[in-house]
Amino acid sequence: MAQSEIYEGELDPSATPGGDVVELTVPAQTGFLAVVRTATAGLAARLSFRFDEIEDLRIAVDEACVLLLTLPAPMEPEEATLTCRFRVIDNGLAVTVSARVHEKATLQAEHSFAWQVLTAHASAVSQRAERGLAAIYLVKRRRRR
Repeated sequence: MAQSEIYEGELDPSATPGGDVVELTVPAQTGFLAVVRTATAGLAARLSFRFDEIEDLRIAVDEACVLLLTLPAPMEPEEATLTCRFRVIDNGLAVTVSARVHEKATLQAEHSFAWQVLTAHASAVSQRAERGLAAIYLVKRRRRR
């Protein structure tokens, strides 16, 4: 299964089908999360998110990355990657964070503290793991001005 297959049926059904997409792949190591946080904040600023909305999105994406990094990978750590796909949607940004994981890896329970952090900072959140690929989807909408 290609990594992009997990993106089908993304979280937000009102998403604009041809929206701009930015995809960032980094080594699955915590040292590279600063790159992901910077890219997240930069994209949100470019889309005219308010400062607090940018911070919320940055925190949510960072938390999603950390959750996936804690799952066991099916390969050597230096070969593992983390992919963040940002898609411009109507009045916001849809983000998919994904990584290859062991077939039997278990995602975070939706009542956990980490999940509460995600839902507190994003407009909508879901997760899925199948056939060795785990993904966390989140949407952050801009507030009406």
